[in-house]
Amino acid sequence: MDDRQERIVLVDANDQETGTAPKLDGHREGLLHRALSVVIRDPAGRLLLQKRHVGKYHSGGLWTNTCCSHPRPGEPVAVAAERRLAEEMGFRCPLVPLMAVTYRAEVGNGLVEHELVHVFGGVFAGRIAPDPSEADGFQWIEPAALAADRALMGSRYSVWFNKYCDEHWGTLTGDGRWAALGVTPRAA
Repeated sequence: MDDRQERIVLVDANDQETGTAPKLDGHREGLLHRALSVVIRDPAGRLLLQKRHVGKYHSGGLWTNTCCSHPRPGEPVAVAAERRLAEEMGFRCPLVPLMAVTYRAEVGNGLVEHELVHVFGGVFAGRIAPDPSEADGFQWIEPAALAADRALMGSRYSVWFNKYCDEHWGTLTGDGRWAALGVTPRAA
């Protein structure tokens, strides 16, 4: 769907819906809205990163977690996460909730991300076929290599992914939910 026609779900600090807004208007005004992120790992524990298409309305060309988006009005967040993973990265896998994160940040072009993000995790080891209008590339990366690269070049990553890594590293890389999904944890 065209970004100009897409609507986001506005929420309060407790994730209670307060209305909807056109996607771009919500980002211009910095309105708190519901979002989703998906973090995929392979059975060996590597993380799957997406390089956002350079033409995205914000944060284009930056590396980020596997998939980021917004649920549509009336769409459960878990359903939206499954839908967007397939649309953006070309595959499906079971997803489990990992955490919820709220943040506010300027992301360029006069836009502000003010999101309550539901972050989901999953394990996948098959063919990846990103939509070229969504992603300019992808890579599997060891947690330790990601930590080292972020220490040197944190500006290569989206503001939200840096926040997840800075504040929720253990959840992204090593807590028990991943073991239950079949991931062999690696030291980070």
